[in-house]
Amino acid sequence: MQDRLSEIFERRELFMNNLRKSMPESSPQWPVDLSIKKNQQHVRDMALRGVEEMFEAIQHLKNWKPHRQTEVRGFDRDEFLEEIVDAFNYFLSILVLTGFSADELMDAYRKKDNIINKRLETGY
Repeated sequence: MQDRLSEIFERRELFMNNLRKSMPESSPQWPVDLSIKKNQQHVRDMALRGVEEMFEAIQHLKNWKPHRQTEVRGFDRDEFLEEIVDAFNYFLSILVLTGFSADELMDAYRKKDNIINKRLETGY
């Protein structure tokens, strides 16, 4: 069975390639050079789109106000997850655009995970 993270990267890049064929202005050719202003602007715009999708996800959370007396019991789990996936896709697009691989993401994730766990153990 194929590594799931690699599959996610491959699916995202396939989508981005197909989008670029139908809409060439949708993104620059990758990997982008982040020392170039227009590429930085494009990556920043992608990040902000991801943040917007996260805002759409948190709009499904109705009970976050500490002063609210009533509790909304309904929650659409599927719609919440769909918005999280939308956000993830934008952030994943940034990794593809900037030339990072699934292996590099996994290595960076493990490294950071070790750091935050050590912080937790040492009372950081």
